[in-house]
Amino acid sequence: MYETVERPLVPVLMRMENEGVQVSRSDLENLSSLFEERIKQHEKRVFELAGEEFNVNSPKQLGEILFDKLGIETKGKKRSTNADILNKLADEYEICAEVVKFRALMKLKGTYTEALVGQINPKTGRVHTSYHQIGAATGRFSSSDPNLQNIPSRSEDGRKIRHCFVPSNGCVMMCADYSQIELRLLAHLSQSEGLVKAFNDGEDIHSYTASQIFNIPMENLTSAQRSAAKAINFGLVYGMGKVSLAKQIGVTQKEAGEYIDNYFERYSGVRKFLEGYKEMAHDKGYIETIFGRRVHFPNINSTMPMLKAGAERAAINAPLQGSNADIIKKAMLQIEPEFEKHGLKSKMIMQVHDELVFEVLENEVDKTTEIVKNVMENVVKLDVPLKVDVGIANNWEEAH
Repeated sequence: MYETVERPLVPVLMRMENEGVQVSRSDLENLSSLFEERIKQHEKRVFELAGEEFNVNSPKQLGEILFDKLGIETKGKKRSTNADILNKLADEYEICAEVVKFRALMKLKGTYTEALVGQINPKTGRVHTSYHQIGAATGRFSSSDPNLQNIPSRSEDGRKIRHCFVPSNGCVMMCADYSQIELRLLAHLSQSEGLVKAFNDGEDIHSYTASQIFNIPMENLTSAQRSAAKAINFGLVYGMGKVSLAKQIGVTQKEAGEYIDNYFERYSGVRKFLEGYKEMAHDKGYIETIFGRRVHFPNINSTMPMLKAGAERAAINAPLQGSNADIIKKAMLQIEPEFEKHGLKSKMIMQVHDELVFEVLENEVDKTTEIVKNVMENVVKLDVPLKVDVGIANNWEEAH
């Protein structure tokens, strides 16, 4: 892996770091001002509900208001103002909901809108991150100064930050994102007939899984059943058990256990795959990805139950996450030479999770899209197709 992937990738990453990505200073500053206004509105409402002013950022003062003055009770004896507790209380108590919103906006403003302005290079007007090729033991990238892997994408407010990442004049942003790549790798590596067939038939994998678990035709499924199947599809490859599943989808532990049993009954190859890699990790101290990268687990045979369990969960997911990392790195190595061969001036400027981001000249969009999609979908031959979704827009968020 070092000679064929990691070493050749160094100059590719160097060029990406030097190129950087353009971030609109004015958009960030406007967004920061908007967040500040809303922060003040939420803070004002918190004061009204509390009946007095205090430091909302102080866990001690907040706890005194919530639990002593207002008499809010939590399950058990834990008097905490951490995110988990407040999120649980938010549906019942408006003041808790307001604090949650206040904190979220404070985080976005401090960590992203304000920080990113300070990281814009005064000479280039662009942000130049530092990529770490083996940021995780599995071979996945990480990045820092700024951490582009962490730019929010789940919340509406978080996505507004991605709007501030924009192309140069005469260019557009293009995002190429692997669709459900770890589940496709699970199908390939486990050789589970049901999963392989579903992907090859182009089925919605979550609906297909729901129909198998609940023994209901896909056309009769509810959104809740599909959501449960989605949680199982993604959760089991991270070692999730019935307790976590029950909590996530809002059912009893008994029901969650039945769903998991049904899943493994329908996809027997997946159980063998998970147990096989766990056994490999115990025997060898490492697992291997589809390209032979070794991921080591020093605590896999620990006498401390928590360390051992954590290593076992990591060993289950590592072949998927590691193979995913190998695939996207190999694609990156092939894309640049293809651009050069066709005389394209477009640039690969970011790698974020399962996604590659490009700054594409407007007159090169069609050819660039063709090359990127072809390379990424054919970089390795699996027993199921790799699928890449491509988006083009005038900012990162709309292209994603």
